[in-house]
Amino acid sequence: MIVQTIQLALTPVFVLVAIGNILNILSTRLGRVVDRARMLQTLFNQTEGGEHDGIVREIRLVDQRIKIITRAIRLMVLSALAIGSTVAILFLQGLVGFDLTVLAALVFIVSIALLLAALVLFLQETQVAAKALEVPADFLELHRDI
Repeated sequence: MIVQTIQLALTPVFVLVAIGNILNILSTRLGRVVDRARMLQTLFNQTEGGEHDGIVREIRLVDQRIKIITRAIRLMVLSALAIGSTVAILFLQGLVGFDLTVLAALVFIVSIALLLAALVLFLQETQVAAKALEVPADFLELHRDI
C-alpha cells in the first residue's frame, strides 16, 4: 500500500519542483526590479523637467512590477503549500486507511488554480516590464527617413 502511495505522490512532487523553479525566476526578477527602483530613487532628486518626469514614470512602472511579482510569489508559495498538503493527504490515506481521495483531488485542484493565477500575474509582469523598456519616441526620430 505504501509503494502505491509513493507512486501516486510523485506527480504532485514534480509539480512542486516546477513551482520551485518558477519561484527562483520570480525572485530573481524581483531582485533586479528592486535594484532598479533603488537606482531610480537616487536619480529622483538629481533630475528636473522632462528627465524627472521620465524617472517618475519609470518609478511608477517599477512599483507596479514589484507589486505584481510579490503577488505572484505569494500565489506560488500557496500553491506549493497546497501541493505539499496533497502529498500529506495521500500518505495519511495510505497509513490510516480512510478514503481521502476526494479531499486530495480538491486540494490538488486548488493548488493548480493557484499556480495558474500566479502564471497569469507573471505574464502581466512581463507586459509591464516590456512597457518600461519601450524606447521613447523622441529617440526614434520617426520624422526622418534613414
